[in-house]
Amino acid sequence: MSDDITTVIDPVPESRRSDSTRLRRDQAGYVPAPSTSDYPAASLPAVPALPAEPLASLQANAITAWFGDHQVLDRVSLTMPAGQVTALIGPSGCGKSTFLRILNRMHELVPSASLAGEVLLDGVDIYDASRKLTEARRDIGMVFQKPNPFPAMSIYDNVIAGLKLTGVRASRDEKDYLVERSLTSAGLWKEVKDRLRAPGGGLSGGQQQRLCIARSLAIKPKVLLMDEPCSALDPTSTRVIEETMGELQKEVTIVIVTHNMQQAQRVSQQCAFFLASQGQPGHIVEHGDTEAMFGAPIDPRTYDYVNGRFG
Repeated sequence: MSDDITTVIDPVPESRRSDSTRLRRDQAGYVPAPSTSDYPAASLPAVPALPAEPLASLQANAITAWFGDHQVLDRVSLTMPAGQVTALIGPSGCGKSTFLRILNRMHELVPSASLAGEVLLDGVDIYDASRKLTEARRDIGMVFQKPNPFPAMSIYDNVIAGLKLTGVRASRDEKDYLVERSLTSAGLWKEVKDRLRAPGGGLSGGQQQRLCIARSLAIKPKVLLMDEPCSALDPTSTRVIEETMGELQKEVTIVIVTHNMQQAQRVSQQCAFFLASQGQPGHIVEHGDTEAMFGAPIDPRTYDYVNGRFG
């Protein structure tokens, strides 16, 4: 246990403690509660639920982006409501993924990249000079198209990898609790709880993607960005990821880039159609309620795209 956490007597012997040990708080500090393997279910103390935090909204205002002299986005404005899934759709090369990376300051990692406009997280500009880059990345997590767990690192260590990067200190018991909570939220706990020390690279593709989701959730982001998270997965894994998104939107605001129109309809409540044509930079043609966008779009180009006439 780390020096900054008060040491208390553990009622469960070390030899009987498991990786699934959960925590409850008392006045002395964090005390491990018995796991289900230690006592009958009827005698287990209740583990208090985490207090619900208000969900965050994300707003992009007049975002214009360049790579060198090449303009890729032109005055894109979009509100991504709190507690909802917003899908970004459109043909390849229209700036969807660039826009997504701007939302958590990854665009600036490219040496030739530049941008104008603002991104507001609950009304605060993440590009303000007073805001640290690590703070923006902690508040707005990212899951990429291809699962990217640390292959030689254990499942357990993959989940908590972000703590060190964001400067968060935690005791072993706090980490145990965080690993279980994050893997549960990502829909993976039941599948891996008995092999937490196995390498993350040994999981299937769909499990690796959910491990990456758990890793993002461990640092408690307010928004989760997902760049085509199912494009490399089989239909069964895709269904599990989509179900996971449905549960996650109770905890975080989600923005997803997808080329799968059926997926956009299944998982999102809001939708934005991006388009770049005839050498022009990407822009939003239409955005709004997903059901309305697919059922009765205003712009004929939206109708043509969602019905497969181009793209």
